Amino acid sequence: MNQKPYDKTIMGALGIEMGEATADRVTATMPVHDATHQPIGLLHGGASVVLAETVASFGTWNLIDQENEIAVGLEINANHIRGKQEGVVTAIGTPLHKGRTTMIWDIKIIDEEEKLICVSRCTVAIVKKSR
Repeated sequence: MNQKPYDKTIMGALGIEMGEATADRVTATMPVHDATHQPIGLLHGGASVVLAETVASFGTWNLIDQENEIAVGLEINANHIRGKQEGVVTAIGTPLHKGRTTMIWDIKIIDEEEKLICVSRCTVAIVKKSR
């Protein structure tokens, strides 16, 4: 079995899988199951936030000098629109601002029927790697 570099991270724990990654769009999916539920059996808002920040951070990382810079979450907000008990959600991130030191991403999380589950905005800092 081929392990991905993020299998032992929160992405692996929650089952997040990266999808497309272009300069103007990044996607990822996450199953809605025990690991992503809150105690009452609905998708946990924190899991949605992890998915949103993953998309924004990966989208930023994809656009920077990866040898000399890293992308780290600076601020995130989320509005949880609809509950979900099972299935898969997809995050679709689009950049609102592509700066030298920060990028701002709009992330929409939808279900299999394209119903809106969560909307988020994430600011990602671009910092020089420590040597």
